[in-house]
Order: sequence, then C-alpha cells, then structure tokens
Amino acid sequence: MSSIFITGFPGFLGSRLVARLLDVYAPEVALHCLVQPAYRSLAERRVAQLVGRKRAHAGRIRLHDGDVTRARLGLGNVYQELAGDVQEIFHLAAIYDLGAKRAAALAVNVEGTRHVLRFAGDCAPRLRRFHHVSTCYVSGNYHGLFGEQDLDKGQSFHNHYEETKFLAEVEVQRRMRQGLPTSIYRPSIVVGDSATGATQKYDGIYYLIHWLLRQPRIAILPIVGDGSRYELNFAPRDFVVEAIIHLSKLDVSQGCVYHLCDPAPLIIDDIIRLIGQATRRRIVCVPLPRIVIQGSKHLPFIQRITRIEPAALDYFTHPTRYTCHNALAHLAGSGIYCPSFASYVDNLVGFTRAHPQIPARAMA
Repeated sequence: MSSIFITGFPGFLGSRLVARLLDVYAPEVALHCLVQPAYRSLAERRVAQLVGRKRAHAGRIRLHDGDVTRARLGLGNVYQELAGDVQEIFHLAAIYDLGAKRAAALAVNVEGTRHVLRFAGDCAPRLRRFHHVSTCYVSGNYHGLFGEQDLDKGQSFHNHYEETKFLAEVEVQRRMRQGLPTSIYRPSIVVGDSATGATQKYDGIYYLIHWLLRQPRIAILPIVGDGSRYELNFAPRDFVVEAIIHLSKLDVSQGCVYHLCDPAPLIIDDIIRLIGQATRRRIVCVPLPRIVIQGSKHLPFIQRITRIEPAALDYFTHPTRYTCHNALAHLAGSGIYCPSFASYVDNLVGFTRAHPQIPARAMA
C-alpha cells in the first residue's frame, strides 16, 4: 500500500493539508504523520474530528511519535518500515515564531530539514516527490523584486525565522540539484481561511486586528514607516493548501519553486483602511520613530502592553516584492488563485471577534 509522510501535523497548515489529502487521494493511501509527543493529544483530537466528518477516513491516518530534530526522526524501529513504503513526503514542520531564539530555530528549521532529507533519501527509489514548504521570506530584507528562481542574493535577515528557513531551503535545493525529486512552496504571510476566517493562531495581521478591537470607536494606531510605500502580502490558508495539493500532482512541478502569494498585494495604507472598516473603527495613525521600534525589542513590558511581537513590526517597512510566475502559470485553469485581502478581511475580523482566546504562538 502506498503512503504519504507528513511533518507539521497538527499545526496550522498541516491540519488543513491532512484533511485535504484524505479527500483527494484514494482510500488505500495511508497518511503517516510525525507528531511531537507534546502534541499527541491534540493530534488525536484532530484525527477524531476528521474521522467524525467522514467515517471512510478511519484508519487512514497513522500517528507516529517523533521529532525532526532527532536522528532517524526519533521513529525507532518504524523508521525503516516507513522508508520502504513512503512515496511522497510533505515537510511542513518548522518554528514559525518571528521572535524565536537562533539555537531553537536552527535545530528545528535547519537540522530538522536535514533529517527529513535523509529520510527522503532512504525512501528512494520508491519516492515520487519531496514537497518542502518554505516561505517567501527567505528573501530576508532584499530590496526589489524577488523571484521564484532567486534564493541567495546576499541578503540579510530580519530575524532567525527568516535566516533558518533560508538555510533550510539551501539544503533542499542542494539535494534537488543532486537528483532528489523535489517541489518547493513559498507562501507569503499566511492568514486564516478566506471563507470562514478560521485560524489556529493569532499572529501577523491578527496583532493589528486585536489592537483595534480592544479600543473604542476612535482608535489610535502607532505606525512604522510610510504606509503608501510598502506592501504586505497575505495568502489565506485554504489557497495555500489547495495550491500545494494541485501543484504536487503535476509532473511539471518537479524541480520547481512556487511563490504562493498575492500577485497584486495592497499597500499598508489600504490594508489599515480595510481593517478599520471591518472593525468599525475610525483609525488615527500616529507615526513612531524607528528607534522606538528597535527599543521595543529589548523591553518586554511593551510587548505585554501591546500584545504585539516586536519582530512583526519589521514587515511594515519590508523592502521586497514577490513575483509568482511559476505559480500563476501552473495554477492556470485550475480555479485556484490567491484572493485579494479586501475580499476576506471581514471574515478574518468576524472570526477574531467570535474567538478572542486563541493563542498567538504556533506549534512547531
């Protein structure tokens, strides 16, 4: 029986991906999910939800305690058994926290990717494809257009998340050049479901939504940089997952890198205006000097007051724009596209109002 191996379940993207893989693959295809022991109970609840939705899925998801940071993925004796059966790998496990310490980010994002790549090598010659979920922000703070063919442009990085995702993709592209059948997917800033607004974590744009919802109808918003000059590029989770699944099945996608992003992102001024309308707030913007922002990274009490990750503020003056020619070409005719932020901002705000207690931290 052929099978698929997935890291990053029951995380934000991984949970949605597993749900859709169950729908699109034949019933005899098993899904093997590597799960950190700390998230075992959450993973079991997610599996129960999926099986409850469709009884035919019962028995198709196999949970394996392990960890990408450990040799042989911490799988013990089952490692070799899986290596002889797995035909596709979806590697999503990562530390996504912008404020992560470098040692932790290196262990999970870089060394963890090396371990999964070794597993992929051990799955040969049965392995059809290694699917690696990277990020557009391997660009770091590169100034100008950054294409799907670009990786090392001599850029520096805003944080350890960007740096370690870049280093991980360097490893993946090296193995791809050596012959490992690989596809790489780089989402931009991933937000909740475009239709329902549902999410598992409140970070990124949700910091701004929460900030405004906590204020009266006339809301003060500290801003960084020139909102008419910089863009923020969002991609809803449902688009990202549907694009990955569609592209993963194409022969032409082998050896390709895809920017899963908005091809026409909005400037920050327009994003603030739309969120103001959705939250029913009249926003008064107060410019903050850059030195204040830099200082906030070293003053934890400011983060406690604002509930905003200081590292997230760097993206309000992010100098990179992203092209997505491969993604647009290979998704053409599928009906899968990145919707405009304006079309789903009301859903993001509505979900946030209805579910105020969701945490800001993502699981690895």
